[in-house]
Amino acid sequence: MNPTGLDLPPLLAAFVFGLMGGAHCIGMCGGIMSALMFAVPPSMRQPARLGGLLLSYNVGRVMSYMLAGALVASLGTFLSFSPSAGMALQAFAAVMLILMALYIANWWKGLLKVEAVGRRFWRYIEPFGRRLMPVVKLPQAFALGAIWGWLPCGLVYSMLAWSLAIADPLRGALLMGAFGLGTLPALLATGLAARQLRDLIRHPATRAVAAFSIIAFALWQLFTLFASGATH
Repeated sequence: MNPTGLDLPPLLAAFVFGLMGGAHCIGMCGGIMSALMFAVPPSMRQPARLGGLLLSYNVGRVMSYMLAGALVASLGTFLSFSPSAGMALQAFAAVMLILMALYIANWWKGLLKVEAVGRRFWRYIEPFGRRLMPVVKLPQAFALGAIWGWLPCGLVYSMLAWSLAIADPLRGALLMGAFGLGTLPALLATGLAARQLRDLIRHPATRAVAAFSIIAFALWQLFTLFASGATH
């Protein structure tokens, strides 16, 4: 199943959506990136070491996304027990994409209610991350990223709805991996203090263009979904 309803490969679409969500990623995880860098002792802040820690952290984070994608897609295999159930999951994924777009553009914050549910579980996970600070070794950075990958995030939850509709653990993991890679530029820009790129990503016009693009994808998905349903 192509979640976009288009000829655009799903993994490419997920990567692009990760890029588009960069402004939100800076807001959610930018502080973590900065704290990770500043917690390194001054005597150990060589560019190569900082870059390695930053990359290891993000690899751990993306791996967590992939694990979540596989788990949710596995659930989807049980929920898509009929063609009508599969269509319902695809429609749900499209609606979540629209909510994701509204969230990115700061037009509506309904996904905060979804994040609130995740925060109930996050309070049990977050202390393990704090025990890893300050991060000075690559395994520490990877472990911290793997933990913080479960941070409640409306964008991640929207993409997990996509994995749910795919109902294939391997493809669900790959989809979330592509999305995670798409978020890298924004977070690396924050961690490396690339101010110009960070400001461009957070600009309201950039967020608006990203939101309209995602909404267009989601509406086309709904159109093709119901059009194909009407022909059967």
